[in-house]
Amino acid sequence: MKYIIGRKVEMSQRYRPSGEVVPVTIVRAEPCVITQVRTADKDGYIAVQVGCGVTRHINKPMAGHLGDNGSLATLREFRLETMDAATVGAKITVEAFKSGDAIEVMGVSKGKGFQGVVKRHHFAGGPASHGHKDNLRMPGSIGSGGNQRVFKGMKMGGRMGGDQVTVKNLEVVEIMPEQNLIAIKGAVPGARGALLMISGPGEMTYKAPTAPVAEAKAEAAN
Repeated sequence: MKYIIGRKVEMSQRYRPSGEVVPVTIVRAEPCVITQVRTADKDGYIAVQVGCGVTRHINKPMAGHLGDNGSLATLREFRLETMDAATVGAKITVEAFKSGDAIEVMGVSKGKGFQGVVKRHHFAGGPASHGHKDNLRMPGSIGSGGNQRVFKGMKMGGRMGGDQVTVKNLEVVEIMPEQNLIAIKGAVPGARGALLMISGPGEMTYKAPTAPVAEAKAEAAN
C-alpha cells in the first residue's frame, strides 16, 4: 500500500494528451519520515506511523519517541494489511506515486456552522405559494403528536461540516517531485491548508533513512 501526508493547496486543471480538461486538486506532500512500525505480534495490528513538518515546540516524551527523526509537527498512522519493507527513519516522497494511480483521500471537511435541513440534509422544502407563507425552507412535520416526543436521529437543522471524510476512487493525474506536489483528479475534503492522508494500492518505495539515523545504526552495529 502507498501512503503519504499532504496539505491542500488549491484547485486547478490539467490537460490530457487527448485535449480533455481535467479538474484537479493540488496537494503539497513534503517528504515524510516513518517514526514507528507497529506489528501484529507486539501491537495487535499492522501499521506505520508517519511524521512530517517541523515544529519548535515539542515535549520530552515526544522528543524521546521521535529520537533522531527531529521535531516533527504532525504524526499520522496508516494501517496495512501486510507488513512491507518499512523501517523507522525511512523517507516517503511523492515519487512513490505515479500518474494513473487509484487513491483515496481522508481529511476534515469544511465547517459550515448551523445550517437548516435544506442545505444539511438536502430536503426539498415546502411550496412557495398557495397559503404557504415563509415555508419554503422549513423542515415540515417531525412526527405524529401521539408520541409526545421527537425520535432520536430525526433529520433537523444543526451543526454541519467539520467531520472526517474519506473520498475514494480518486486518480493521480500528475506528480511534480521538484515542488513536492500531487495533482489529484476532482475535489478532496477540507479548505486550503487542510491536512490530508493519501493512500492507495500498490507497492511502496522508500528512500534511505536520514543521515543521523543511518549513522546511529552504523555505530550500534560496530
